[in-house]
Amino acid sequence: MKVCLICSELFAWGKFGGFGRATRLIGRELAKRGVTVCAVVPRRGNQKAVEILDGITVLGYPFSQALTCTNLFKECDADIYHSEQPSITTWVAQKAMPHKKHIVTFQDPKGWHDWMLEIVSPSFNSLRALAAWAYENSALVTKALNHSDGLYYCARYLQEKIPCVYSINKPLEFLPTPIYLPKNNADKSKRPTVCFVGRWDRRKKPERFFELARKNPGIRFIAPGKSQDCRWDAHLRSKYGVLPNVEMPGFLDQFSTNRLSEILSQSWILVNTSTREGLPNAFLEALAHKCALLGAVNPENLTDRYGHVIKNGDFNSGLKHLLSDSRWKEKGEAGFAYVIRHYELHKAIDAHMAIYKELLGKA
Repeated sequence: MKVCLICSELFAWGKFGGFGRATRLIGRELAKRGVTVCAVVPRRGNQKAVEILDGITVLGYPFSQALTCTNLFKECDADIYHSEQPSITTWVAQKAMPHKKHIVTFQDPKGWHDWMLEIVSPSFNSLRALAAWAYENSALVTKALNHSDGLYYCARYLQEKIPCVYSINKPLEFLPTPIYLPKNNADKSKRPTVCFVGRWDRRKKPERFFELARKNPGIRFIAPGKSQDCRWDAHLRSKYGVLPNVEMPGFLDQFSTNRLSEILSQSWILVNTSTREGLPNAFLEALAHKCALLGAVNPENLTDRYGHVIKNGDFNSGLKHLLSDSRWKEKGEAGFAYVIRHYELHKAIDAHMAIYKELLGKA
Protein backbone atom coordinates (compact mmCIF):
# COMPACT_ATOMS: atom_id res chain seq x y z
CA MET A 1 0.00 0.00 0.00
CA LYS A 2 1.25 3.49 -0.88
CA VAL A 3 -0.21 6.65 0.67
CA CYS A 4 0.48 10.25 -0.32
CA LEU A 5 -0.20 12.81 2.41
CA ILE A 6 -1.09 16.32 1.25
CA CYS A 7 -0.84 19.28 3.58
CA SER A 8 -0.03 22.99 3.69
CA GLU A 9 2.92 22.25 5.97
CA LEU A 10 5.00 19.56 7.62
CA PHE A 11 6.41 19.82 11.13
CA ALA A 12 9.98 20.57 10.01
CA TRP A 13 12.18 23.13 8.24
CA GLY A 14 10.92 26.03 10.33
CA LYS A 15 7.19 25.27 10.13
CA PHE A 16 5.65 23.98 13.34
CA GLY A 17 1.85 24.14 13.19
CA GLY A 18 -0.80 21.64 14.22
CA PHE A 19 -1.60 20.43 10.69
CA GLY A 20 2.06 19.68 10.06
CA ARG A 21 2.48 17.89 13.37
CA ALA A 22 -0.52 15.64 12.71
CA THR A 23 0.62 14.90 9.15
CA ARG A 24 4.16 13.99 10.18
CA LEU A 25 2.95 11.80 13.04
CA ILE A 26 0.47 9.96 10.82
CA GLY A 27 3.10 9.47 8.14
CA ARG A 28 5.69 8.21 10.62
CA GLU A 29 3.31 5.71 12.19
CA LEU A 30 2.06 4.45 8.82
CA ALA A 31 5.66 3.91 7.70
CA LYS A 32 6.29 1.87 10.85
CA ARG A 33 3.46 -0.43 9.74
CA GLY A 34 5.03 -1.07 6.35
CA VAL A 35 3.05 1.50 4.35
CA THR A 36 5.04 3.34 1.70
CA VAL A 37 4.44 7.01 2.54
CA CYS A 38 5.16 10.16 0.59
CA ALA A 39 4.08 13.72 1.33
CA VAL A 40 3.61 16.71 -0.97
CA VAL A 41 3.95 20.07 0.81
CA PRO A 42 5.05 23.65 0.10
CA ARG A 43 8.82 23.97 0.46
CA ARG A 44 10.00 25.79 3.60
CA GLY A 45 13.30 27.28 4.74
CA ASN A 46 16.23 25.10 3.68
CA GLN A 47 14.01 22.20 2.64
CA LYS A 48 15.23 20.45 -0.51
CA ALA A 49 12.99 19.36 -3.37
CA VAL A 50 13.19 15.78 -2.06
CA GLU A 51 13.74 14.86 1.59
CA ILE A 52 13.44 11.70 3.67
CA LEU A 53 11.87 12.34 7.08
CA ASP A 54 10.80 9.62 9.55
CA GLY A 55 10.42 7.15 6.70
CA ILE A 56 8.38 9.62 4.63
CA THR A 57 9.53 10.72 1.18
CA VAL A 58 8.76 14.44 1.20
CA LEU A 59 8.36 16.23 -2.14
CA GLY A 60 8.36 20.01 -1.88
CA TYR A 61 7.16 22.72 -4.25
CA PRO A 62 7.34 26.54 -4.14
CA PHE A 63 4.09 27.89 -2.68
CA SER A 64 3.59 30.00 -5.83
CA GLN A 65 3.46 26.80 -7.89
CA ALA A 66 0.64 25.12 -5.95
CA LEU A 67 -1.56 24.96 -9.04
CA THR A 68 1.13 23.45 -11.25
CA CYS A 69 2.72 20.73 -9.10
CA THR A 70 0.87 17.86 -10.80
CA ASN A 71 4.18 16.14 -11.60
CA LEU A 72 4.82 15.56 -7.88
CA PHE A 73 1.56 13.65 -7.43
CA LYS A 74 2.34 11.59 -10.50
CA GLU A 75 5.79 10.90 -9.13
CA CYS A 76 4.28 9.62 -5.89
CA ASP A 77 1.98 7.26 -7.82
CA ALA A 78 0.14 6.44 -4.59
CA ASP A 79 -2.88 4.23 -4.10
CA ILE A 80 -4.47 6.82 -1.80
CA TYR A 81 -4.04 10.61 -1.69
CA HIS A 82 -4.97 11.87 1.76
CA SER A 83 -5.30 15.62 2.34
CA GLU A 84 -4.87 16.80 5.93
CA GLN A 85 -7.15 19.86 5.59
CA PRO A 86 -8.51 20.56 2.10
CA SER A 87 -6.60 22.93 -0.15
CA ILE A 88 -6.05 23.80 -3.77
CA THR A 89 -3.55 20.94 -3.96
CA THR A 90 -6.35 18.50 -3.12
CA TRP A 91 -7.84 19.46 -6.49
CA VAL A 92 -4.43 19.33 -8.21
CA ALA A 93 -3.87 15.78 -6.92
CA GLN A 94 -7.26 14.68 -8.28
CA LYS A 95 -6.48 16.27 -11.61
CA ALA A 96 -3.07 14.56 -11.76
CA MET A 97 -4.25 11.10 -10.64
CA PRO A 98 -8.00 10.88 -11.34
CA HIS A 99 -8.21 7.08 -11.12
CA LYS A 100 -6.70 6.80 -7.64
CA LYS A 101 -8.48 7.18 -4.30
CA HIS A 102 -8.67 10.68 -2.78
CA ILE A 103 -9.80 11.46 0.77
CA VAL A 104 -9.77 14.51 3.04
CA THR A 105 -9.58 15.05 6.79
CA PHE A 106 -10.87 18.43 7.93
CA GLN A 107 -8.51 19.75 10.61
CA ASP A 108 -9.73 23.34 11.04
CA PRO A 109 -12.43 24.51 8.60
CA LYS A 110 -12.75 28.28 8.80
CA GLY A 111 -15.90 30.30 8.17
CA TRP A 112 -15.97 34.01 7.33
CA HIS A 113 -15.75 35.04 10.98
CA ASP A 114 -12.70 32.81 11.48
CA TRP A 115 -10.96 34.23 8.42
CA MET A 116 -11.62 37.80 9.53
CA LEU A 117 -9.90 37.05 12.83
CA GLU A 118 -6.98 35.52 10.93
CA ILE A 119 -6.68 38.59 8.69
CA VAL A 120 -7.06 41.15 11.49
CA SER A 121 -4.62 39.34 13.81
CA PRO A 122 -2.43 37.32 11.43
CA SER A 123 0.43 35.04 12.44
CA PHE A 124 2.75 37.07 10.22
CA ASN A 125 0.91 39.54 8.00
CA SER A 126 -2.54 40.05 6.47
CA LEU A 127 -1.40 39.35 2.90
CA ARG A 128 -0.19 35.92 3.91
CA ALA A 129 -3.53 35.30 5.67
CA LEU A 130 -5.38 36.26 2.47
CA ALA A 131 -3.18 33.88 0.47
CA ALA A 132 -4.03 31.11 2.93
CA TRP A 133 -7.73 31.85 2.47
CA ALA A 134 -7.42 31.44 -1.31
CA TYR A 135 -5.36 28.28 -0.84
CA GLU A 136 -7.94 26.62 1.46
CA ASN A 137 -11.32 28.03 0.37
CA SER A 138 -11.43 28.54 -3.39
CA ALA A 139 -14.13 27.12 -5.66
CA LEU A 140 -11.66 24.47 -6.82
CA VAL A 141 -11.35 23.24 -3.24
CA THR A 142 -15.12 22.77 -3.02
CA LYS A 143 -15.06 20.96 -6.36
CA ALA A 144 -12.36 18.63 -5.06
CA LEU A 145 -14.34 17.87 -1.92
CA ASN A 146 -17.39 16.84 -3.93
CA HIS A 147 -15.24 14.50 -6.03
CA SER A 148 -13.45 12.89 -3.07
CA ASP A 149 -13.85 9.24 -2.12
CA GLY A 150 -14.19 10.03 1.57
CA LEU A 151 -14.53 13.06 3.85
CA TYR A 152 -13.55 12.91 7.50
CA TYR A 153 -13.38 15.23 10.51
CA CYS A 154 -10.82 15.00 13.31
CA ALA A 155 -13.15 16.44 15.98
CA ARG A 156 -16.82 15.62 16.35
CA TYR A 157 -18.06 19.20 16.69
CA LEU A 158 -16.83 19.83 13.13
CA GLN A 159 -19.56 17.60 11.72
CA GLU A 160 -22.01 20.49 11.96
CA LYS A 161 -19.56 23.24 11.03
CA ILE A 162 -18.14 21.76 7.84
CA PRO A 163 -21.37 22.01 5.74
CA CYS A 164 -21.63 25.66 6.82
CA VAL A 165 -18.16 26.38 5.44
CA TYR A 166 -18.18 24.26 2.27
CA SER A 167 -20.97 23.44 -0.19
CA ILE A 168 -20.64 19.67 -0.12
CA ASN A 169 -23.07 16.86 -0.76
CA LYS A 170 -21.18 13.91 0.72
CA PRO A 171 -21.42 12.17 4.11
CA LEU A 172 -18.85 12.88 6.81
CA GLU A 173 -17.18 10.44 9.19
CA PHE A 174 -14.94 10.73 12.26
CA LEU A 175 -11.20 10.03 11.86
CA PRO A 176 -9.17 10.97 14.94
CA THR A 177 -5.83 12.71 15.08
CA PRO A 178 -3.35 10.36 16.79
CA ILE A 179 -2.20 11.49 20.25
CA TYR A 180 0.77 9.89 21.97
CA LEU A 181 0.18 8.84 25.59
CA PRO A 182 3.27 9.31 27.76
CA LYS A 183 4.56 6.33 29.70
CA ASN A 184 4.64 8.37 32.89
CA ASN A 185 2.30 11.34 33.30
CA ALA A 186 2.11 11.30 37.08
CA ASP A 187 5.16 13.53 37.72
CA LYS A 188 3.15 16.63 38.57
CA SER A 189 5.16 19.46 40.08
CA LYS A 190 4.63 20.03 43.80
CA ARG A 191 4.50 23.75 43.04
CA PRO A 192 1.39 24.94 41.13
CA THR A 193 2.50 24.96 37.50
CA VAL A 194 0.68 26.13 34.38
CA CYS A 195 1.85 26.19 30.78
CA PHE A 196 1.15 27.75 27.41
CA VAL A 197 1.83 25.53 24.38
CA GLY A 198 1.63 27.04 20.92
CA ARG A 199 3.03 29.65 18.59
CA TRP A 200 3.52 33.05 20.18
CA ASP A 201 1.59 34.70 17.36
CA ARG A 202 -0.62 37.74 17.89
CA ARG A 203 -3.84 35.85 17.23
CA LYS A 204 -3.02 33.47 20.06
CA LYS A 205 -2.58 36.38 22.53
CA PRO A 206 0.38 34.97 24.53
CA GLU A 207 0.67 38.30 26.38
CA ARG A 208 -2.47 37.32 28.31
CA PHE A 209 -0.60 34.30 29.67
CA PHE A 210 2.33 36.43 30.76
CA GLU A 211 0.09 39.03 32.38
CA LEU A 212 -1.54 36.18 34.29
CA ALA A 213 1.93 35.22 35.50
CA ARG A 214 2.54 38.79 36.67
CA LYS A 215 -0.60 38.61 38.82
CA ASN A 216 0.35 35.24 40.34
CA PRO A 217 4.00 35.34 41.45
CA GLY A 218 3.62 32.19 43.56
CA ILE A 219 2.72 30.06 40.54
CA ARG A 220 5.19 28.68 38.00
CA PHE A 221 4.45 29.62 34.38
CA ILE A 222 6.16 27.80 31.48
CA ALA A 223 5.78 28.95 27.86
CA PRO A 224 7.70 26.90 25.30
CA GLY A 225 7.52 28.17 21.74
CA LYS A 226 8.23 31.22 19.66
CA SER A 227 6.54 33.59 17.23
CA GLN A 228 6.87 33.62 13.46
CA ASP A 229 7.34 37.39 13.81
CA CYS A 230 10.85 37.87 15.22
CA ARG A 231 10.17 41.40 16.44
CA TRP A 232 7.02 40.38 18.31
CA ASP A 233 8.90 37.43 19.78
CA ALA A 234 11.72 39.69 20.98
CA HIS A 235 9.21 42.14 22.48
CA LEU A 236 7.53 39.41 24.54
CA ARG A 237 10.84 38.02 25.80
CA SER A 238 12.11 41.47 26.72
CA LYS A 239 8.94 42.50 28.53
CA TYR A 240 8.06 39.29 30.35
CA GLY A 241 11.28 37.30 30.50
CA VAL A 242 12.31 39.25 33.60
CA LEU A 243 9.42 37.84 35.65
CA PRO A 244 10.95 35.40 38.16
CA ASN A 245 8.10 32.88 37.88
CA VAL A 246 8.18 32.70 34.07
CA GLU A 247 10.21 30.18 32.05
CA MET A 248 10.72 30.58 28.30
CA PRO A 249 12.52 27.44 27.07
CA GLY A 250 12.10 28.38 23.40
CA PHE A 251 10.83 26.17 20.59
CA LEU A 252 10.80 22.45 21.44
CA ASP A 253 10.72 19.94 18.58
CA GLN A 254 8.46 17.12 19.72
CA PHE A 255 10.04 14.77 17.18
CA SER A 256 13.58 15.13 18.50
CA THR A 257 13.16 15.76 22.24
CA ASN A 258 10.70 14.78 24.97
CA ARG A 259 11.14 18.10 26.78
CA LEU A 260 7.61 19.28 25.89
CA SER A 261 6.15 16.06 27.27
CA GLU A 262 8.13 16.63 30.46
CA ILE A 263 6.69 20.15 30.79
CA LEU A 264 3.15 18.88 30.30
CA SER A 265 3.76 16.07 32.79
CA GLN A 266 4.81 18.64 35.39
CA SER A 267 2.01 21.10 34.62
CA TRP A 268 -1.33 21.22 36.38
CA ILE A 269 -3.15 23.40 33.84
CA LEU A 270 -2.81 24.29 30.16
CA VAL A 271 -3.80 27.90 29.47
CA ASN A 272 -5.08 28.76 26.00
CA THR A 273 -5.39 32.50 25.30
CA SER A 274 -6.36 32.41 21.60
CA THR A 275 -9.13 34.43 20.02
CA ARG A 276 -10.09 31.38 17.95
CA GLU A 277 -9.10 27.74 17.59
CA GLY A 278 -10.21 24.55 15.93
CA LEU A 279 -9.51 21.63 18.23
CA PRO A 280 -5.85 22.31 19.10
CA ASN A 281 -3.52 19.35 19.28
CA ALA A 282 -2.18 21.06 22.39
CA PHE A 283 -5.56 20.48 24.11
CA LEU A 284 -5.45 16.76 23.44
CA GLU A 285 -1.76 16.48 24.33
CA ALA A 286 -2.39 18.33 27.58
CA LEU A 287 -5.27 16.03 28.47
CA ALA A 288 -3.06 13.04 27.64
CA HIS A 289 -0.75 14.39 30.38
CA LYS A 290 -3.64 14.91 32.84
CA CYS A 291 -3.61 18.71 32.59
CA ALA A 292 -6.83 20.64 33.05
CA LEU A 293 -7.76 23.24 30.41
CA LEU A 294 -8.28 26.97 30.91
CA GLY A 295 -9.37 29.21 28.05
CA ALA A 296 -12.04 31.24 26.30
CA VAL A 297 -12.39 28.82 23.37
CA ASN A 298 -14.42 25.68 23.98
CA PRO A 299 -14.21 23.33 20.96
CA GLU A 300 -16.31 20.20 21.38
CA ASN A 301 -17.07 21.49 24.89
CA LEU A 302 -13.69 20.15 26.02
CA THR A 303 -12.65 23.22 28.00
CA ASP A 304 -15.88 23.14 29.96
CA ARG A 305 -15.79 19.39 30.57
CA TYR A 306 -12.09 19.11 31.41
CA GLY A 307 -11.27 22.55 32.74
CA HIS A 308 -12.85 25.97 32.95
CA VAL A 309 -14.17 28.35 30.29
CA ILE A 310 -13.33 31.96 31.14
CA LYS A 311 -15.67 34.87 30.44
CA ASN A 312 -14.89 38.53 29.75
CA GLY A 313 -11.18 37.76 29.55
CA ASP A 314 -10.94 36.99 33.28
CA PHE A 315 -8.23 34.32 33.24
CA ASN A 316 -7.24 35.11 36.81
CA SER A 317 -10.55 34.04 38.37
CA GLY A 318 -10.60 30.97 36.14
CA LEU A 319 -7.14 29.97 37.32
CA LYS A 320 -8.16 30.36 40.96
CA HIS A 321 -11.29 28.30 40.32
CA LEU A 322 -9.29 25.34 38.97
CA LEU A 323 -6.69 25.54 41.72
CA SER A 324 -9.33 25.66 44.45
CA ASP A 325 -10.10 22.26 46.00
CA SER A 326 -7.78 20.62 43.42
CA ARG A 327 -10.45 20.87 40.72
CA TRP A 328 -7.66 20.79 38.11
CA LYS A 329 -6.71 17.26 39.16
CA GLU A 330 -10.21 15.82 38.76
CA LYS A 331 -10.64 17.55 35.39
CA GLY A 332 -7.25 16.34 34.17
CA GLU A 333 -7.96 12.73 35.11
CA ALA A 334 -11.29 12.83 33.26
CA GLY A 335 -9.63 14.37 30.20
CA PHE A 336 -6.99 11.65 30.19
CA ALA A 337 -9.70 8.99 30.03
CA TYR A 338 -11.36 10.87 27.14
CA VAL A 339 -8.16 10.89 25.06
CA ILE A 340 -7.63 7.16 25.67
CA ARG A 341 -11.14 6.43 24.39
CA HIS A 342 -11.01 8.53 21.24
CA TYR A 343 -7.51 9.67 20.21
CA GLU A 344 -4.88 7.24 21.51
CA LEU A 345 -2.15 6.90 18.89
CA HIS A 346 -2.47 3.21 18.00
CA LYS A 347 -6.28 3.32 17.90
CA ALA A 348 -6.15 6.36 15.61
CA ILE A 349 -3.68 4.72 13.23
CA ASP A 350 -5.79 1.54 13.27
CA ALA A 351 -8.70 3.70 12.11
CA HIS A 352 -6.62 5.16 9.27
CA MET A 353 -5.49 1.70 8.15
CA ALA A 354 -9.05 0.36 8.22
CA ILE A 355 -10.26 3.19 5.96
CA TYR A 356 -7.38 2.74 3.52
CA LYS A 357 -7.96 -1.01 3.26
CA GLU A 358 -11.69 -0.55 2.75
CA LEU A 359 -11.09 1.96 -0.04
CA LEU A 360 -8.71 -0.42 -1.75
CA GLY A 361 -10.99 -3.42 -1.25
CA LYS A 362 -8.51 -5.25 0.98
CA ALA A 363 -9.45 -7.35 4.00
